[in-house]
Amino acid sequence: MTIPKIFSANTIQRQKVLSTVLMGFSADPFVRWICPEAGNYMNFIGAFDAYGGKAIDTNTAYVVEGFKGTALWLPPNIEADEEAFVEEIEQNVLIEKQESLFKVLEELEKYHPEAPCWYLPIIAVDPHYQNNGIGSLLMKHALEKVDSDGLPAYLESSNPRNMSLYKRYGFETIGQIKVDDVPPLHPMIREAR
Repeated sequence: MTIPKIFSANTIQRQKVLSTVLMGFSADPFVRWICPEAGNYMNFIGAFDAYGGKAIDTNTAYVVEGFKGTALWLPPNIEADEEAFVEEIEQNVLIEKQESLFKVLEELEKYHPEAPCWYLPIIAVDPHYQNNGIGSLLMKHALEKVDSDGLPAYLESSNPRNMSLYKRYGFETIGQIKVDDVPPLHPMIREAR
């Protein structure tokens, strides 16, 4: 079997990258709690762009050929577009869920390292290609860059199924965020190597 190539997406490929993310998160417990209706979920693509799209702008959106999977890594000192993300939530999330969701986001802030680190807000594999090692390829590719910088890496797992992948690559769970009926999130850190 040939190992698929990984490339850095450019801004022209933004829509394809975000479509892969949308497919990859279509069964994610946390994201689907946010947007349980399919039509509403399809509109949430702008939220993914606000949360991780700056990776595309900084050439740190890694994609497996054929857009089978993608990992949107934010380099140190680059942050999500919080204003646009909040706007997407206000437009696409039911009013009765917004308070709980904003509490979760406040809790997330408490775990995010203050020191410079690489942050992985989004990693997604198109369900058609899941369980073929694509997530591992993406992690290995990005962590080579992270390690060459000698920096830690941070992420939040929104799906318990993915935690074994993250642990295999050296991430350790540093907490659990559980608010109201929102599925739990697990902040994870990988110390510098």
